[in-house]
This record gives sequence, structure tokens and C-alpha cells, in this order.
Amino acid sequence: MDFIEADVLIVGGGVGGCACALAACSAGLKVVMTEESDWIGGQFTSQITPPDEHGWIEQFGCTANYRAFRERVRAHYRANYPLTEAARSNRFLNPGDGWVSPLCAEPKVFLSVLHSMLGGFEESGSLRILRNTVAVSAEKTGMRVKKTVVENEMTRERTSVAARYFVDATETGDLLPLTGTDFVTGAESKDQTGEPNAKESPEPENSQAFSMCFALSHHLREDHTIDKPVDYDFWRAFVPELTPPWSGRLLSMTGLSPRTMKPVTYMFAPNVEPNKAFAGLWTYRRILHRENFEKGVFDSDVTVVNYPQIDYMLGDLSTAERNSGGGRKSRSQMIAEARRQSLSFLYYLQVELGMRGLKLRGDITGTADGIAKMPYVRESRRIKAVFTVKEQHVSAACRPGERFGEVFGDSVGIGFYRIDLHPTCGGDNYLDVEALPFQIPLGALLPTSTDNLLPACKNIGTTHITNGCYRLHPIEWNIGEAVGQLIAFSLSRNVSPGDVRQDAKLLYDFQMKLRTEGFELEWPSDLDLEEGDPHRHAK
Repeated sequence: MDFIEADVLIVGGGVGGCACALAACSAGLKVVMTEESDWIGGQFTSQITPPDEHGWIEQFGCTANYRAFRERVRAHYRANYPLTEAARSNRFLNPGDGWVSPLCAEPKVFLSVLHSMLGGFEESGSLRILRNTVAVSAEKTGMRVKKTVVENEMTRERTSVAARYFVDATETGDLLPLTGTDFVTGAESKDQTGEPNAKESPEPENSQAFSMCFALSHHLREDHTIDKPVDYDFWRAFVPELTPPWSGRLLSMTGLSPRTMKPVTYMFAPNVEPNKAFAGLWTYRRILHRENFEKGVFDSDVTVVNYPQIDYMLGDLSTAERNSGGGRKSRSQMIAEARRQSLSFLYYLQVELGMRGLKLRGDITGTADGIAKMPYVRESRRIKAVFTVKEQHVSAACRPGERFGEVFGDSVGIGFYRIDLHPTCGGDNYLDVEALPFQIPLGALLPTSTDNLLPACKNIGTTHITNGCYRLHPIEWNIGEAVGQLIAFSLSRNVSPGDVRQDAKLLYDFQMKLRTEGFELEWPSDLDLEEGDPHRHAK
């Protein structure tokens, strides 16, 4: 078994993991980062999900590094693609013109930019990335993790990594149980959190659905019909058992509005939907709009399918075993079923709706079957934290007359998104609640049971409900970057992260450091709230 020593081991190379590595390496630390797939970048890349962002993102509301990342994506298109003059000169170039975000782009471009931001650290040896690698065990003494064993899933080779700090940046909080770090899963009860929308009793295996997204183009007079998936008949007949009830069969162009819970019919018109908000599903997460490029370069748009029809509700990844056994569905079984569910929806579009020109784009996803490398996970294991963000802290209904969420004196960043919960594997339908612009409290990043492990993903101290607004790309980046900064600051002062929060002088110095590094810790008082609704364009 190989052995590595580092200042920081980051398990998980998604959005938060990459941001954490960038901050830690920039501070001069030696970092090892693992990634389960062969693509770093998580939601941006291996999950092929364009960023969900708030309406002020071009002016305010993210870290300087996140903003630089976005601008590098635009610069990549200007330098490497035959854009039209109008697209090239557009300061806020949106390559896909998708209306979920002002920056919808191809996963491979996001990946290239992340490589460019981290590549210098790899070349210098301060960052080592172990791809296709997961954590399999850990050694802990008292409140401190000593080492973690990671395994390459391709070669089965194992490496023992000793570090001063360990970061869980996995999509489902995989390092938490291995290190004996206390965590929660699923839905809490009203007695536990006091939240208006909490359950009457805890439901630890009741988490939001995950999705296996895929990319499509459309080519008239061509036939790209896939083979009928082996369980297509199951998925074609599948009606989710939800409360309140779903509108009927899941594989349908009729669903429910998350806000009104009334039936809606989705428009899906490849390459012809108007380039505007609410136009339909094709333009919703479109990542390449052919009209932005010189005539004839692309014969179709490319769009990402991340719709309710591919929400997998038959199991919870956070509580599943990685491999089969014990009579329960394993994580790998659920993902395989979700892949076939996604293919079944495509087959439905091609055969039953007659769109045989729809073409899976494996060149976009980097996979043979055209489905994303990794699941788009909405809910994770969450640390039992020094401070837990609850619905009362961020919900507009809980804070009548207020413009912002709870003011946290230990803020390490800001974010905004509605409390947006997709249907769950426990039978709950959408929960869509208006939130206020909020802060990210340092206390939510501090586990109660481990001193030198920190979360850098959607595994911070939130509840099942508030996870729904803290799980998006710019917020996850902010969390990961703050954790990298916190580790560097703690090591430089020879203090613990908990000391930083408890000591007023240390906290002041740390927050000043964050501001110097381009963090925004509070919202401007004159914010126009109407502009910031991330669902102003609808779902």
C-alpha cells in the first residue's frame, strides 16, 4: 500500500472540493484530492448540470474566484469557438442561452477551466489529484482523524493518506461514517428542528430524488432511436406514490408546478423554442445554442435533460451500501436503475412522441451511453454541526416583513435560492418555499464530533429543508473555498477551526482575510429582491 503525507486530504473533487483545493493550495498547503470519476468538477462536469444561480450573480453574490471561474469559461469560448460577432461582443455571453442560468456551457469547457485554475498547483507538486478513487476506511483517535485509506476503483490499488486536516467534499457525505463523524440523513421532525414544514417524526431514509442527466441534440430526417430499455414498460407505467398526488404517469409531458401543485403541460420543441424565459424544456438547460456560432458550425442546439421525468424516487443514495448485499438495493443498483429510467424517458420522446431525431451526446457527457458519468445528487448526509441552519433562519414566511435571512456574526459567505425540494424517495411531493437572501454561518461548517474534518459540499449543518437552498453551485463553491481558507488560517495561527469561531479577535481576523480574498459576507441593504429570484424563469 502506498503512503502519502499532506496538509489536507480532500475526498471528493466536485465543486466544493475544487474550490477548497484552490484556496488551500493558494495558501501554500500541500493537498491531495480524490475524485470518484475521471472528471473533477461535480455538478458542472460529471453531473452535466448548468449552474443554478440567483439574479444578481453578474454583479454580486459570490466569491471572486467563482466569478473568475465564470469569466474564464466565457474567455474559453471567445478564444476557441467561431462565435458570431454579436455573441463574441456580449459581455455576458451565455453559450447555451439556457434560461436556468446566465452561463450555460458544455461540461468539457467547465472541466478545462478548472484544470487551468488548478493545473499550476499540480505541476508544482502542491496538489495531487487521485481520480477514480474513493475513501474506504479511516483511522481516528479521540476527536482527530489520523489517516484515511483510499482505493482506485479501476486498479483496486489502495493508498494511505495521513493529513493534518480532512475534508469531506463527496456528494453524499461518504467520509462522515468512515471517520465516526456524527451526521444526519433524510428528514428531521418538528420536535427536532421546530420548522413549520418538518415531519411529525424523523424519517432518516427520506431524501430528495437524484437524477442521471443526459445531453441531447436534434436532427430532422435522421433516426437516432435507441434500443428499447429492458425496463421501459415499468417506467412507462410508473406513477409516483406521493403526497400530494402526482399528476399521473411520470413519463409524460404533464407534471406539477412546484409552487402551485397544479398540473402543467411542458413544452418541448427542439431547436425552435424562442430564446426567452419560460419558452420550454428544450431551452431550459440548453448548453449550446447554435445561433451563437457562425452559420453551419453546429446543425443543432445541445440541451441537458434534468427534468422531473428522470427524478429517481426508489431509494436514497445517502443510506445505501456502496455495493450489493444485505437484501437492500445498493448504491450501484440505484444508479443503474436511474440510468435506465433516463433512457426510458428518451425512448418515450423518440417513439411515443415521434422525436426520432433526438440524439444522445456521449461526446458531451464523456460516456459511452450518453448519460452523465455521475448522479446529480440533491441531498447528502449532513454533519451534526455546532450550528444548524433551519427554516426559521431563511424562510420568508417565517420572517414576515424582513428583507434578509438571519444575520450571522460568523458569516463566511452569502447565497440565495428558494427552498426547493424535489419529490422524495419517502413519498413527499415538491416543497417550494420562498427564501430570503442568506448568509453561510461558520458554525454550520464545524462538526460537533471531529476537530480536523470539515464539510465542503452539501453536507454542512443544514436540515432536510434548508438543504434545499444551500445546495447550489455558487454556494457550494463558497463553502468549499471558505473551508480551504479556514484550514490555512487555523494552521497559520496554530488554532482549531472551533477556536476561530469562539474567539472574537480570531473571527475578526479570519473574516478580514476572507474579504481580502474576495468573499462577500453580507448582502447590500439596497438589494432589489425582485431581480434575485433564481426561479424567476420558472422550473
